[in-house]
Amino acid sequence: MKLDILAIAAHPDDAEMSCAGTLLAAAAQGKKIGIVDLTRGELGTRGTPEIRAAEAAAASKILGLHARENLGLSDGFFQNDREHQLPIIAAVRRYQPDIVLLNAIHDRHPDHGRGSQLASESCFLSGLKMIETLDENGQPQAAWRPRLVYHYIQDRQIAPDFVVDISEFWDKKWEAIQAFKSQFFNANSTELVTYLSTPAFSKFMEARAREFGHLIGVEFGEGFTRERTLGVRQLSDLV
Repeated sequence: MKLDILAIAAHPDDAEMSCAGTLLAAAAQGKKIGIVDLTRGELGTRGTPEIRAAEAAAASKILGLHARENLGLSDGFFQNDREHQLPIIAAVRRYQPDIVLLNAIHDRHPDHGRGSQLASESCFLSGLKMIETLDENGQPQAAWRPRLVYHYIQDRQIAPDFVVDISEFWDKKWEAIQAFKSQFFNANSTELVTYLSTPAFSKFMEARAREFGHLIGVEFGEGFTRERTLGVRQLSDLV
């Protein structure tokens, strides 16, 4: 299936926290959207990989994704090398996205920055026809390079190059985040308290979205950085 926008995330729930509103806004315009998770999040303190997979499936339904898959790379230990680039190249060629959204260029969790660079380089390499990958039927895949690559902003404060208005989709985004019940605040949970599972972090996620929204004069927003200079055909395209 060809997608218009593909989010690539180091862990299940990264995309929900950081760019789900943008995906929802695109889907409302008739665009096809999807997520590729690099790892199963198996090093997470709370829950299990199986629980995370079920939560990701629930979040996918809420978001109305057209595709989602998990590449099963090693959480915490994947590297930016040929072994890890090839499955991402195959995924990019499989979905042929025009736009790809990647992890923050640097962040609190080292997987985010490393995953960002890994996926970015893989998107470029995906356009080289001399790199051979096979589809699920064992047939050679055609080279494909996304037209645009952007990075969503996560935990660390990074000045955005642009902000997407997600005010209309905030409630649905929050619902998708809450599908990851094992990871975020749950008053009934008996698991260890983590950085993500406190009420303060939930408030931070809303505050971050309100802050980005404030920058462009709306209620909620999601911020992104770009890899190359943005261009517009006319000034009225800017808001």
